[in-house]
Amino acid sequence: MSLATALNIAQSSLLNTSRQTTVVSRNVQEEKNSDYARRTAVLSSLAPGARVVVIQRATSEQLFRQNLVATSAWSAQNTLVSGLDRLDLSVNGVDGALTPASAITELHKALQIYSATPSNRTLADNAVNAARQAVASLNSGAAAIQTFRAEADQEIATSVNDLNSLLSQFKDANNEIVAGTRTGRDVNDALDQRDALLKKISEYVPISTFTRSDNDMVITTTDGMTLFETVPRSVTFEPSPAYAPGAAGNQIYIDRVPVAMGVGGNTNAGGKLGSLLQLRDGVAVTMQRQLDEVARGLITAFAEKDPSGANPDAAGLFTWPGAPAVPAAGTLIDGLAGQISLNNAFVSNPELLRDGGANGAAYVQNSSGSSYAALLISYGERLDQPMTFDPAAGNGDKASLSGYSANSVGWYQALRKEASTAADAKEALAVRTGEALSNDTGVNVDMEMSNLLDLEHSYQASARLIKAVDDMLSALLDAVR
Repeated sequence: MSLATALNIAQSSLLNTSRQTTVVSRNVQEEKNSDYARRTAVLSSLAPGARVVVIQRATSEQLFRQNLVATSAWSAQNTLVSGLDRLDLSVNGVDGALTPASAITELHKALQIYSATPSNRTLADNAVNAARQAVASLNSGAAAIQTFRAEADQEIATSVNDLNSLLSQFKDANNEIVAGTRTGRDVNDALDQRDALLKKISEYVPISTFTRSDNDMVITTTDGMTLFETVPRSVTFEPSPAYAPGAAGNQIYIDRVPVAMGVGGNTNAGGKLGSLLQLRDGVAVTMQRQLDEVARGLITAFAEKDPSGANPDAAGLFTWPGAPAVPAAGTLIDGLAGQISLNNAFVSNPELLRDGGANGAAYVQNSSGSSYAALLISYGERLDQPMTFDPAAGNGDKASLSGYSANSVGWYQALRKEASTAADAKEALAVRTGEALSNDTGVNVDMEMSNLLDLEHSYQASARLIKAVDDMLSALLDAVR
């Protein structure tokens, strides 16, 4: 090997070492960046010596896809759990203190105490006040649910705007990658950016991707709706400023196809949009219907009856806009929990609860004196007697009013528990897949420092070779002189 060849090899080695050191330094610099994929300088033999032909980016398509799926599932579950917690606090209060079940229990106790001493006016007032608390619980619960639905609606609108913005950013990154691939430029930074955007998009909807020529990528949802193909597809939603009980919410459309809402405590939704729809149109609506059925049960249980049977039952302690009629058995009335009220006749004369007659003389049950508690006892018994409920409320069709209201609380808490348990599992899966992806494509500082030591040795060897060639050339020139 000639001295010129040896010198060219040494110079080539120094140049390669410089480029490799730059790559390793960049890796170390980006060690904390979860969206950065490790780079490797790939060498190719080139007589004499070698050269860096490409800066290769670490990838694992299978792990990346698994992480997208896990991230989407975790985002949906976390959104559901967070919404359930907010709704529970606003409707049921701390530790369930504001639930209709608690208010009905207190009303039942007040009736029992009053029936033991039916001549005590103070106990009559206490019973009416307990009824007032039951009305307040239903009214405030219904209002809180509609407020929650409006807030969820606005959150959907914000999320749709965010998703459209992410798709617009994805278009810019994808165009840069396609153009750079065609011209042979380094597009690794743009690939990192595109993958980071895919992770964020998967938090809103479940996605699947495939890559075409020139690194051009297409995004679809797992339901087959196209999100991006050369240009972003439109994601549209019309928010509603307020919600009336029973009113249906507007759909989210991706490329004119509606997005399905999630179902179940362990929601089958992927991404937060499906869970927000589930909260707005599923959980909140079911909760509202159950409150409406409890309100109807109270009106029915405390309806006044004509002892002779000549007149129909009439709304008594609890009334509603359709009074004096009593709501039909087993038929849901949307918004009744927000419309139920305390009959003013009982406010001015609480002893009507003992004697009857709020709807006229035909409904008087106790005309003989204050010592009779039969009507008071019958009210308590009605709370424990089976009633017919509308199964559309999702809480069965046969139960006592006390049992139905308690079952409603139980249904909701069971849903929260299932959602919380599923959230823990999905979070763990998202974390594990993220760690696996990071281990496979991320930066390991210890490995990079080891590579730096190897590059240092390579530099030293090249420097010694240049020094040896220099010494030989010096000796040759000295000999010629």
